[in-house]
Amino acid sequence: MPIADRAPDYIRAISPYQPGKPISELAREMGLVEASIVKLASNENPLGISPMAKEAIARALLELARYPDGNGFALKAALSERTGVPMSGIVLGNGSNDVLELVARTFLTPGSEAVFSEHAFAVYPLATMAVGGKPVAVPARDFGHDLDAMAAAVTDKTGVIFIANPNNPTGTFLSGPQIEAFLEKIPERVLVVLDEAYTEYLSDDDRYDAIGWLARFPNLLVSRTFSKAYGLAGLRVGYGLAHPSVIDLLNRVRQPFNVNSLALAAATAALRDEEFLAKSAALNRRGMAQLTDAFRAMSLEWIPSWGNFVTVKVGDGDQINRKLLAQGVIVRPIASYGMPQWLRVSIGLPEENARFISALQQALS
Repeated sequence: MPIADRAPDYIRAISPYQPGKPISELAREMGLVEASIVKLASNENPLGISPMAKEAIARALLELARYPDGNGFALKAALSERTGVPMSGIVLGNGSNDVLELVARTFLTPGSEAVFSEHAFAVYPLATMAVGGKPVAVPARDFGHDLDAMAAAVTDKTGVIFIANPNNPTGTFLSGPQIEAFLEKIPERVLVVLDEAYTEYLSDDDRYDAIGWLARFPNLLVSRTFSKAYGLAGLRVGYGLAHPSVIDLLNRVRQPFNVNSLALAAATAALRDEEFLAKSAALNRRGMAQLTDAFRAMSLEWIPSWGNFVTVKVGDGDQINRKLLAQGVIVRPIASYGMPQWLRVSIGLPEENARFISALQQALS
C-alpha cells in the first residue's frame, strides 16, 4: 500500500486552503515588474505596520538567538490591561488561524460536528476535517449568518460553532443583540467561537461588548488577530479570550513557542499605537466609499461590508479575475466559497483603489 493511502480518509478529503496570489508569483507568470503590481487580495493593511511596532522589532532582532517567551507574558499582560480579561483567560496563536485549529483539536473528535455558515471562512471546515470532525454548513441568509438556522442545526454531536463577525469573505455583520440572543439558545456543552478578525474596523455605533459576555457564557471564545488592522500579517500573531478552564485546555495542545519573538514584540507595541489604528480605520472608510461609489457608477451589485474588503458581482468571476491579473491587479476570486460570480477586493491606498477601478472597467468592457 502506498504510504499516502495510509493517511485517514478525512485527511485525504481536504482541499488545501488557497491563499491570495503573491506579487512575486504574478510577476513571474506574467513577466511583470513587481513594483507595478497592485495586490488587493488578502485583506492586508495598506499602511503597513505602525512605527511603534517597527521599533519593537528592531530591538527584538538582537535576541533572535534565544527562544521566545513560550507564555507570551508581555503580550498577555498588555492584552489583559486592554480587555480586562485575566491572563489566565488568554491564549496566543500563530495568527488567529492557530487559535481556530487549537479549538478544533481540543473540542472536536472523529464523528463530532462543527456548525458554521455557508460563505464563511474556509478554515472552519478545514480545521474540522483535520481532526475527523464533520463540517455542517448552514445555508446563508443574504450572504451572512442565519443564526436561527444555525441554532436549529445543533445536535448531540455538535462540539463547536464558528461565527465570523464581520464575516469573511462577504463582509456581512451581526449586531450585538443578535449574537447575545443566539448565545442564550446554545447548550453550555457547545463551544461558540466568535471570530472577530475585523472588529477594529467597526464604527462606534456598531460596536458591542463581546468580552463582557465571557462571564455569562463560559462556552464562548472570542478570537482576534493582529494581521488586519494592526498590519502584522507577515508575523502571524493572534489571540483567543475565554473562560480560564477553556484556555487551560487549549494550552495543553498548543505547540511550545508557537508565537515568535518578533511577533510578540511587535504585537505588544502595536497594541499601544492607537493613532496608527485610528488612521488605518479612517483610511479604510474612505477607501470603501471610493470602491462602492465606483461600483454604483458601473451599475454593479456589491455586498455591504463591515470589514476592510468588499465583495462585488462581476458575472464570470474567473474570467474577470484573469483579465485583472493580466493588468497586474490581484484580487480574490471566491468560487471556492460557492460564489463564482463574485470577487472580493481588499481596500488599498487611494491610488491602488483607483488602479483596480480602472482595470475592472477595462476587464468588463
